Amino acid sequence: MTTIHAQALLFDNDGTLVSTLASVQRCWTAWAREYGVTAEDFARVELHGRPAVEIVADLLPARLIAEAVARVEQLEVDDVPHGGVELLPGTRDFLDTLPADRWAVVTSATRRLGEARLEAVGIRPKTLVTADDVTRGKPDPEPYLLAARELGVDPARCVVFEDAPAGLQAGRAAGMTTVALATTHQARELDADLVVNDLSALSALVTAGGVEISVRG
Repeated sequence: MTTIHAQALLFDNDGTLVSTLASVQRCWTAWAREYGVTAEDFARVELHGRPAVEIVADLLPARLIAEAVARVEQLEVDDVPHGGVELLPGTRDFLDTLPADRWAVVTSATRRLGEARLEAVGIRPKTLVTADDVTRGKPDPEPYLLAARELGVDPARCVVFEDAPAGLQAGRAAGMTTVALATTHQARELDADLVVNDLSALSALVTAGGVEISVRG
């Protein structure tokens, strides 16, 4: 049985703890129509696991970025009460086993959007790192290194849970163990120390030395 030992667990949100895939597609498609972004240009951009400002910068001139980022954020926040977010399998049970000071959520969403999505499903992390807290988003390691610092844990003793290649790349670059969840990408697309379907495949045991993560038999 695979067992991973850690002192802190760092979770991406969208696609890891919650499902927002339909909302993301719905809101970004509406946004693209408003800004005249073609389907071809839109299709070539990776949406998942990256800050909105970086996605927008790939698609629009610099003079429009601030306005366009604010617009897509508003679309996504407005979508939350309309089925824009749902818990993924295993999320509630897994998080309920963890002490508040042993885990954090590290999202590429803005704080406003991240808090709206987490609040909608009743997840209230003591530590939340968002796009507003960093200068470089995933795949840069800065978000995960900041979370480790806020928890007071050596990055080498942290485990990152991610569904997107950009997030896994960020975790590896931070020197952390990576666990990939095949919720938005095929398992073969995910480069991680461990790949599972979702958090329901895992169990966590809290000990005096940290947390032991195991694959359920």
